[in-house]
Amino acid sequence: MAFFVPARYRLALILVIGTLFLVTCRTLFATRGAITQFLHSPSPVLSNRTRLGTDTGDGAGAGAGAGASTETGTGPGSRSSEAVAATIKTLADYLVDYPLSDADFGEMGRRVQILQGWIESHKAMVQHGEVGPAEAVWSNIEAVAQSLFSYLRNPSKPNDRAPLSSRLQTMNPGTRGLVIPTGRHNFRYACHLVGAVRNIFQSSMPIQIVYAGDKDLPEAFRDTVRGLGSDIETLDITEVMDDALLDLSGGGWAIKPFAVLASHFEQVVLLDADAVLVQPPEAIFDGHRGYRDRGALFFHDRLLWQGAFPERHAWWKKEMEHHEPSDTLRASLVYSQNYAEEQDSGLVVLDKARMPVFLGLLHICWQNTLPVRTNWTYKKHYGDKESWWLGLELCSVPYTFEEHYSAIIGELDERGPGQDRVCSFTIAHADEAGKLLWYNGSLLKNKLRSATEFLVPTHWMIDGTWDKGRAKQDVSCMRGASILSVDAHERSIFETTVEQAKKLDDLLTSRGQL
Repeated sequence: MAFFVPARYRLALILVIGTLFLVTCRTLFATRGAITQFLHSPSPVLSNRTRLGTDTGDGAGAGAGAGASTETGTGPGSRSSEAVAATIKTLADYLVDYPLSDADFGEMGRRVQILQGWIESHKAMVQHGEVGPAEAVWSNIEAVAQSLFSYLRNPSKPNDRAPLSSRLQTMNPGTRGLVIPTGRHNFRYACHLVGAVRNIFQSSMPIQIVYAGDKDLPEAFRDTVRGLGSDIETLDITEVMDDALLDLSGGGWAIKPFAVLASHFEQVVLLDADAVLVQPPEAIFDGHRGYRDRGALFFHDRLLWQGAFPERHAWWKKEMEHHEPSDTLRASLVYSQNYAEEQDSGLVVLDKARMPVFLGLLHICWQNTLPVRTNWTYKKHYGDKESWWLGLELCSVPYTFEEHYSAIIGELDERGPGQDRVCSFTIAHADEAGKLLWYNGSLLKNKLRSATEFLVPTHWMIDGTWDKGRAKQDVSCMRGASILSVDAHERSIFETTVEQAKKLDDLLTSRGQL
């Protein structure tokens, strides 16, 4: 007997059905020991090409995996798997037939969670050699993924029937590296950053420079940056993402999450071109327990403008209806005490080898697609910055933030006993031990006012109160906390980094690139 479900109840109904389905799946497989702690394991169990039980070659289809048995099970377990596959097919058809709008941030997160559950079930089938059900399930995973994330398909492979698998297979197992999006406008700063990594910190970590077409970063510029050291490559994002759909060549911040997705590194440190490192990049991967545990590390913005954006907070809470806030969100002063901005996205660390993190990244990228960012993301937030934590939060993917809200690094402003401040045009971030890790805004004292005046910082402060300049080009200060002096090692890093930057500027000037 058929019955009509009003549109406003359909999503709620599918979530109820999906939840019951996942419970059923776990019951069916748990008795056979098939379900592992896949969703939150530090690393995938399967190899890069078979981590999901897929080996699609050029994306022509999804099989049961190279590591799976070649015989299809025929016992009760196989019949239960076929029932699970049939249920997934019904739910997948529904999800494809009822696509989401650009405003459905929370519902997108819930659908990603459903995909996570299906991938868990698929993996169990692969482990037990149940080829037929596994292929059927993966086919429906691909169908729903494509309906949610139309940007997945590589424009050079328009007939790829398994773009999700293809994206996963672009990652090289066990790799980690730095991804730096830049165009001509920020090219100078990107060279400063690359030079510091190779020559100041003596790091050999691979670097990928990501740009959006020849006009964004001409070949001569690419030759220059590749010549700054070994293992430096460039990637044109428009060759692997459909720019007609995404407009990354004119999208500014939007290129950042897609650069992470397109990178062949499994573990990525994404850096703005004007980021300044105070420690070697290896310390970012290796020195944070929260990242090792969760595979996603973010950094806080300044704690400013309490109560100034009530509509932003109301929108966050609306999108989180029926969502249990994570421990990280519950600890957020921005979320709980109505401050303005949570994240400084000048440096982001993600481990894409963890399937929940990878799927959460798809949500982040969706937030930065052209219609969504134009109508919602960039209207509610300042650029991409809040899309990172929000995407993982809405997908119930664990993540971690640095312990402190952002610090300031700059010069001492002496005003008398108890009144001294630290002032600058940049914000800084500390590691778990409370040592300076990185700061944003470039090596210049104020890049918006002078292109030639560099700054070697002398002092910094953390956990103080901000005195924010009226405009971006105006100086900001922090007061009310301990004034910390830059130590001799840090000062040496700053001095040598600045000296090298000046030499690089001479090189760029000689080539007409500055």
